[in-house]
Amino acid sequence: MSDIFREVEEDVRREKLEKFWKAYGDYIIALGALIILGIAGFELWQRYQANQRDKAAIAFMAAQRITDPRQAANAFADLAKTAPSGYRLLSRLEQANSMLAAGQRETAVTVYKEIADQDKSGIGAVARVRAGWATVDTASRADLQTLLAPLETQSSVWKPMADEILAYSDYRNHDTAKATQEFDSLASNPATPGALKSRARAMAAFLKQGGDKNVGTVPPPGTTHTPLSEVVKRPAGAPAQP
Repeated sequence: MSDIFREVEEDVRREKLEKFWKAYGDYIIALGALIILGIAGFELWQRYQANQRDKAAIAFMAAQRITDPRQAANAFADLAKTAPSGYRLLSRLEQANSMLAAGQRETAVTVYKEIADQDKSGIGAVARVRAGWATVDTASRADLQTLLAPLETQSSVWKPMADEILAYSDYRNHDTAKATQEFDSLASNPATPGALKSRARAMAAFLKQGGDKNVGTVPPPGTTHTPLSEVVKRPAGAPAQP
């Protein structure tokens, strides 16, 4: 009897499976095909992306070898239009660097600020620092503070670099006491990178020793003095040579 019941159960299952397959079989096949096509498409996309990165890397290195800064800026600008996102930002950063080297300061600063606004990671921070140094001689301290504010949080690894720019701005604006204090603070801060710490220590020592004082200007050329050699050779009382 158990064999009969088992056969009946198998027939019922088979009938249900046939009904299910008739109702949904086409969908199952389509879903399987989509999964296979999706996997294949993803692999092709990965290969395409890798190929684009390789091309961008080659073009990036070629642009870096250009010695004329204006030509280099144009090459990086062209690369930034077609390169993948990572190389696009790096290319724009190098474009701004080349512009700065070519004397196009205002345009370079504009590009730096655009990068800083677009990217909140390392590349954007580098662009913000470079914009600060590019304008430190002309911008007000308030403008520099606004520019560098995103780097000035206590947890930011970029804070010492931003602080150095602000300290130098105070020095440029003849606020010697404040600049000395800021450079001293940078020199004693464990979070300050080694090279920056050395610069800060040297700058603080320079200011403490009166290096910021105005000692005047070189006097303008006056009457030509008689060379010492002529004085030695000329007999006493003899007129100087014309």
